[in-house]
Amino acid sequence: MNAISRALLLCLLLLPSSRAQTLNTGGHLKYRFQYTDYPTDSYFQSLTGSSSADHALSFRYYLGARYEGWDARIDYQFQAIYGDTVQFSRDLPDIPLIPDRLPNDDHRLFNLTHIITDVDKRAALYRLDRLSVGYTTDHAVIRFGRQAVSWGNGMIFAPMDFFNPFDPAAIDKEYKTGDDMLYGQYLQSNGNDLQGVWVVRRDESGAVTSEVDSIALKYHGFASDTEYDLLAARHFGDEIVGGGVIFNPGGGVLRGDLMLTRTDGDTVFSGVASYSYSWVWWNRNISGLAEVFYNGFGQPGGDYSPESLAGNQDLLERVARGELFTLGREYLALSAMVEVTPLWMLTPNAFINLSDGSAMFQVVSQHDVAQDWQVLAALDVPIGRPGTEYGGIETGIENNGGPTYLSTNWSFTFQLAWYF
Repeated sequence: MNAISRALLLCLLLLPSSRAQTLNTGGHLKYRFQYTDYPTDSYFQSLTGSSSADHALSFRYYLGARYEGWDARIDYQFQAIYGDTVQFSRDLPDIPLIPDRLPNDDHRLFNLTHIITDVDKRAALYRLDRLSVGYTTDHAVIRFGRQAVSWGNGMIFAPMDFFNPFDPAAIDKEYKTGDDMLYGQYLQSNGNDLQGVWVVRRDESGAVTSEVDSIALKYHGFASDTEYDLLAARHFGDEIVGGGVIFNPGGGVLRGDLMLTRTDGDTVFSGVASYSYSWVWWNRNISGLAEVFYNGFGQPGGDYSPESLAGNQDLLERVARGELFTLGREYLALSAMVEVTPLWMLTPNAFINLSDGSAMFQVVSQHDVAQDWQVLAALDVPIGRPGTEYGGIETGIENNGGPTYLSTNWSFTFQLAWYF
């Protein structure tokens, strides 16, 4: 019996339906199509030609139960992918800026992922993305297992959320990837609360060691019309302190986070601040957002050459761990959510690297086409000269006598989801 089967059996034993006060089940089935067009100097074109097309099927089923103060949850995932990137991604160079081809649990405490097949243009796997048992009282919660936690006040960039944050350009942010952790929360009678997290991981050799774990405490409080957060953490051996606020000037919402990270050789500052405001225009509800982000680990001066990036291991490690998705230091993000109809939201976004002048423009459409059916579509267009972040950073690999870049012309994504 493999690890997933044992975990599934254990969780089912902890969910006796005849005794459970509440039993929740559900899930979704999603089909995704993505088409990407590449410029002639793109390294990807040397692997797959001028374009790539991919199809993906994702199934998630969750089962949760409560009995008195106890609760348990299990989320099963099945993913099948067929397409060009499945095949050519095997030949990509070992660059930390390129994410993992397939989900894996190489550095998690429990290995709950199983690759069924990974050949040619096809890959399939199943995994448990949630598997936890907890106990809740009137003022406290404690929970152990694979689960997800989100901290910080950034709406697009989230320096304080260093537990599997979303890529700012991701169009489907329904579920964060889970981590194996011990989570606790104490709720005070005045509404303030203290949360604690201990994430246990494995190092490159597979050993469980404190050098790669995370221990963090966050206090969330209220002061008049202002909310605030205080954070202290030890994360992969680094010491972190931070704070955040939310308040409501001018009829909008102003929020932000500041964070100091003490590494082996330096103290690094990062911060994010945003202002959001809602209004009605042409009988349409609109919510606008402007956010600035300073990434203290980013490259100064917009130099992303392989030689320069190799000297910034703090940045590369965080990109490889999926904590950061940006290479520069100063960013501006603009977003507007337009309610075309009550069931159709249109969201134009702009992610601008202020250091090198490159940008990513994105338009996302979310349409609830029928009961339990949703269509997501997105168009992504990067703008910038070769060598910039969004224009495509240089790989250091030549093709046809010239440099190549990790670049795209544009990409289109379509996703159809059914919920049950």
